[in-house]
Amino acid sequence: QVQLVESGGGLVQPGGSLRLSCAASRSIFNTHTIEWHRQAPGKEREYVAHITTGGDTNYADSVKDRFTISRDGAKNTVNLRMNSLKPEDTAVYLCKAVTWKTIYWGQGTQVTVSS
Repeated sequence: QVQLVESGGGLVQPGGSLRLSCAASRSIFNTHTIEWHRQAPGKEREYVAHITTGGDTNYADSVKDRFTISRDGAKNTVNLRMNSLKPEDTAVYLCKAVTWKTIYWGQGTQVTVSS
């Protein structure tokens, strides 16, 4: 049973944009904070951004002012719009659904920023 399904990864040029999506079940979407994390080769997994069920957002300093996280209630989906992409943004991006008692991870989608 796949709890979270990610899409939208791919190859983009530096300065380009990409939108990632994390589709969840309705019950998960309505009760969980959704986070994005990323893991680059040879590096530890790091937090990117999150959005609460109430729409409050937060971003890591490394992506603040470039990335935008949002919720689409009609599709039970959280989107991460990534602008002004840099090679340092290259990583596997994973979504995570969190409550105080449950955690679900997606499988991840590859984002590669390269000329």
